[in-house]
Amino acid sequence: MPEMLETRTQITGLILAGGRAQRMGGQDKGLLPLAGQPLVAHVIAALAPQVCDIVINANRNAAAYSSQGYRVFADAVGGYCGPLAGIESGLGLMATPYLLSVPCDSPFLPPTLGQRLYATLTAADAEIAVVHDGEWMHPVFALITRGLRSSLSRFLASGGRKIDRWYAQHRLAIADFSDTPEAFVNLNTPEELAAAEVTMAGRRPAAAGAIQP
Repeated sequence: MPEMLETRTQITGLILAGGRAQRMGGQDKGLLPLAGQPLVAHVIAALAPQVCDIVINANRNAAAYSSQGYRVFADAVGGYCGPLAGIESGLGLMATPYLLSVPCDSPFLPPTLGQRLYATLTAADAEIAVVHDGEWMHPVFALITRGLRSSLSRFLASGGRKIDRWYAQHRLAIADFSDTPEAFVNLNTPEELAAAEVTMAGRRPAAAGAIQP
């Protein structure tokens, strides 16, 4: 669609894979297999049609992430300071007006995520648009204006780490995604990853000649 094409030219996608994944036993979540591919590959497949470029924030296993074919960078601020550190570095790499951040462990992203966040942000004359699934806000699923990098750098330099506190300093718009709450599931534990495997299996097309129940 022309509207989606126009929107994607304004947006760089950022995949956040820089955490320590303590609830996953310290494993690098973005590289864990799901339906025969690394988790990050599923996120890339969902995100790529919505943006004009993708960058990946990873603080370890950079070569493995680079094999996906996109630029990989670590946090400029050391010590695993959370998603804001990855966002801050991502804002410095982009050439587009907006950055669309998503985590590496959410393989079911909606195909209109970028378009709907962009529409919400522009309609509200906001600086940041964040997903709300009807029950919870999901702050790492966000569209952020490039000009906010200096503000974020100052916030991190002052010791700030809480994403909602930084958002509160700016014009924030809430995007209603109550029609697709399942799209924002994070796979934080082995049990959640196993459940996603079952979901993926249900979405695969049947093999040619297979008898359907």
